[in-house]
Amino acid sequence: EVQLQASGGGLVQAGGSLRLSCGASGFPRGDYAIAWFHQAPGKERKGVACITSGGGKALWGDAVEGRNAIHNDNAKNTVTLQMTSLRPEDTGIYYCAATTRRLCAPDVTRFEYWGQGTQVTVSS
Repeated sequence: EVQLQASGGGLVQAGGSLRLSCGASGFPRGDYAIAWFHQAPGKERKGVACITSGGGKALWGDAVEGRNAIHNDNAKNTVTLQMTSLRPEDTGIYYCAATTRRLCAPDVTRFEYWGQGTQVTVSS
């Protein structure tokens, strides 16, 4: 059974940085993609970044500004999302999600597995 565990959230001042981690276990051998989604209060989940088993990466939305970076530590079965220059609008719950297909797409329906989310709060 695929399980995802998101961690690393917290309270940070605007302009600060956070590193979120997604621990993954139970993946069958083969292709996969792991993504991070952001859900702001009262809004839908939006894709932030994604990485595939082949090393391909995708950044979506504001992440393309270069404020975010995604990294896959295969040895630790962990995908990290480094967030810098945080803004109050980055506040929300960050979820990691996974699919057994090697395909990144900013669409929640493309991912079969979800972690519980980690709260990020950015104060102004």
